[in-house]
Amino acid sequence: MKNIPAGYLLLLLGLCLNPLQAQTSHHYQTDFSVENFTERRNTIFNAIGDNAIALVQGASGVPGFSVFRQTNTFYYLTGLETDHAYLLLNGKNRQTTLYLPHRDEGRERGQGKILSAEDETLVKELTGVDNVKGYEFLSADLLRTGLIKSDTPLLYTPLAPAETGNDSRDELLYGQARATADPWDASPTREALFVQQLQSQFPQFKINDLSPILDGMRLIKSKEEIALIRKATQIAGLAIIEAMKSTAAGVYEYQLDAVAKYIFHVNGSRGDGYASIIGGGTNAFMGHYFHKTDVLKSGDLVLMDYAPDYRYYTSDVTRIWPVNGKFDPAQKELYNYIEAYRDALFKYIKPGVTSDDVLDRAAADMAAYLEGKTFAKPHYLKAVQEGVKFRGHFQHPVGMAVHDVGNVRRVPLQPGMVFTIDPMIWIPEERLYIRIEDVALVTEDGVENMSAFVPSSWEDVEKTIKEKGIMEFREPDDLPLKK
Repeated sequence: MKNIPAGYLLLLLGLCLNPLQAQTSHHYQTDFSVENFTERRNTIFNAIGDNAIALVQGASGVPGFSVFRQTNTFYYLTGLETDHAYLLLNGKNRQTTLYLPHRDEGRERGQGKILSAEDETLVKELTGVDNVKGYEFLSADLLRTGLIKSDTPLLYTPLAPAETGNDSRDELLYGQARATADPWDASPTREALFVQQLQSQFPQFKINDLSPILDGMRLIKSKEEIALIRKATQIAGLAIIEAMKSTAAGVYEYQLDAVAKYIFHVNGSRGDGYASIIGGGTNAFMGHYFHKTDVLKSGDLVLMDYAPDYRYYTSDVTRIWPVNGKFDPAQKELYNYIEAYRDALFKYIKPGVTSDDVLDRAAADMAAYLEGKTFAKPHYLKAVQEGVKFRGHFQHPVGMAVHDVGNVRRVPLQPGMVFTIDPMIWIPEERLYIRIEDVALVTEDGVENMSAFVPSSWEDVEKTIKEKGIMEFREPDDLPLKK
């Protein structure tokens, strides 16, 4: 054997060890402790009782080069990002079992470590579950619960559609309804198919919906969740500020989207919490305008509603501003009304009150605000008067989804609730729509506007637009490139 220099041997040894090191390292969240997940699962145990089990199905695999994202529910209970995983909570003995696929070495060589059934000790340590098995053991374990011999064995599983990224339950339900209406595309939901499988194999079980229990849990945010929503809100605000700075006549709506995405990714987001709403001029009149293909014009306003997907949590912030950097007098009158309404709503949010209390008191303030006020056109006055009566200014929960689960309307507010305040007016005569949106956190003694740092007064908005943005420092190249 020839003599090989020591340095070359070390290099060869390093090349041989690196793949092994990559296999032993793992990716797992660091935002929540084992105690956080154990507490959540114990809440489910307490809710279902000792004559029931709960079974949660994780997300299926993704095709091609798509990046896997766990369902919000499965992540909320385990923090685990392995596809084709199942979680069984046995109320009879309060034992929790994770069922995972077996190791796929070929896949790991291409993607890195994927936590699997072979990582039993590590997964138990990370998640705090009692048992980890391959998913082929799930059927037998459903029998071993012993519940199937009882008179009314109960099995709880989520029946609501699973959120797996920039979607929300309301939109998923509408999407399923549209698909059902098409006889060529109608198919059962994944949740419905799962229930069919359970009922065909174990008809003794009575299936109950776990979603209402989970919704109530997710409605009240922990301090760890609030920290993530705060970070998502800060990133959303920075993206909107950067878009303001990059706005000018001739810029396209999609270019403001690109500016925001840069801010998202440079701050550690995996993508967006929902498709951006960026509408210049009359495009803003469409509440969920997603095309973003039009050029911005001087004299128009542009509305931007956007937030990131940051470690499975998001936000919901909206601002509207003048393309040319200056509100004209008529725009300023309408904008000031919207800002005043936002402040009036926040004024009355605190624990114990309801959304109706907040809306009623804020509407009274705004009726007083309008006394003696004049507007450039009669239909502007009509629009703001209608706005006083509108009940949609107090909006939806925010958390793992932009339209998060749970209910904040007509119920006493509690510390830890997070939702949006979204004053708005429509002027159909000109297809003009004006609104701003902020994120409210109910605290022990009042409320915090988590997005208050985002410019909202017309003076601060105009000042921000004057600053140079990314688009000015690096304008897009003309395409196609010339040789």
